[in-house]
Amino acid sequence: MLLPQTKEREYRFKLALRMGLPIFFLFLAFISNRLFTSYENIDTSFYFISIILLAFSIYFIFFLIYSGFDVKITESVSKTFSREYLYTYINKEIDKNEPYSLVLLSVDNLDAINTKYGIGNGDKVIFEVAQYLGNYLKGKNITNFPMGHIKGGDFVIGLQGKKENFNTIIELLCLKSNEFKVDEIEVSISGAITDTLYSRDLDYMIENLFELQSENRHKKSMRNKNEMDPNDLESFVIGAIDAKSVSIMSQCVYENDNQVIEECFVKLKNTEGKILHPKSYMKVIHKLGLTAEYDYLVLEKILLHCMQRSDNILSITVSPTSLRNHNFLEKTKNLLQENIHLKNRLIFMTSEVEYYSHIERYNTTLQSLRREGVKIGIDRLGSLHTSFLYLRDLDIDIVRYDSFYIKDIKNKKHKNMLEGFNTIAHSSNVKTWLKLVENKEIQEFAKEIKVDYIQGKALSELEKIYED
Repeated sequence: MLLPQTKEREYRFKLALRMGLPIFFLFLAFISNRLFTSYENIDTSFYFISIILLAFSIYFIFFLIYSGFDVKITESVSKTFSREYLYTYINKEIDKNEPYSLVLLSVDNLDAINTKYGIGNGDKVIFEVAQYLGNYLKGKNITNFPMGHIKGGDFVIGLQGKKENFNTIIELLCLKSNEFKVDEIEVSISGAITDTLYSRDLDYMIENLFELQSENRHKKSMRNKNEMDPNDLESFVIGAIDAKSVSIMSQCVYENDNQVIEECFVKLKNTEGKILHPKSYMKVIHKLGLTAEYDYLVLEKILLHCMQRSDNILSITVSPTSLRNHNFLEKTKNLLQENIHLKNRLIFMTSEVEYYSHIERYNTTLQSLRREGVKIGIDRLGSLHTSFLYLRDLDIDIVRYDSFYIKDIKNKKHKNMLEGFNTIAHSSNVKTWLKLVENKEIQEFAKEIKVDYIQGKALSELEKIYED
């Protein structure tokens, strides 16, 4: 990113020199003329006045440099280029007749932030967003680009090249911004991109950006309309749990080319036959305090309908709060004791964002489950800080790596980190698991670093095994 402060100082300096130097040279010419034409008649006061005028002219030049006659090329809140200077700069870039792209990135909820948290915090959000956008693009090796705050929560960025070169980066930026907060203030960022293939007129390009932005927001709004109303969603969840109505799918997990585990995936189903994915309803489950009840329902259904299909170990996702819930633990242990054939055929996979402080008590609870033949797995290692701490502090059986690392498996750094995680886990006698193995390259890499369990479309597809 161009540094607006540096650019502004350079601009002021040149402007001051253009305006101050003529006055300075005029003064020198006047003094020189007097000295050459009236040298013998000049009294001491002339020299004194000349020194004062010389000092004043030098001061005047420096004053111009630092004040710049109130000429500003940066915007005071975001510290990025002002709209006027940005447009002037971009017009010069467009005139070079090379492909040039413009990106519009907007803080969609700025009005709500100003209303809820005050304008001062709104200004802070604008500044932090500008820093976030600049740092994100620099992290993608995009440098020396102009960025300006043109109005409200809207920023425009100029990039050399066609928009096809930047489409994916901008889309990922907007997606990743869901994780971006300023002092716990959630910030919603959306974007649009156009280039000089659309028009070389800056005004038309800016208009096109806002039109594209409006279309994107409309599409997002239509998607949101298709989502279930929160009240209806709560009724759906309560009704499905009461009716114990679920749909179960599974996917095989392999060890040394042998099927050894089936991971089970559960969705809720209502009386009308509509099915919801856990991502849509888990927040409601937690909000209603039904987490332990839901997890036990899932456990019952899977044991009832999946255990007879094969001799594979079954893996179930269980909330850490359920594992620390006395009622869930007691019912689970009773169920396992009543069905001795289930021993050593269950894996409870869990993950947690916040580290549980009573770690010894938690470990004791997990060991009581392990004695009943339940293997304990920690999910999302490498993404959640807590998962790494649990690998360190808990006696567990399995860790599963976050899928982030295999999305770009050619990234040497990702490979090295996975290999390092694998070494750490194996040194603690903990088995490792890699999911979303989508191609042979990932499969071969997993074998190369000796990951114990691998899972994904390259090996097997999801299979529906039960539906109420």
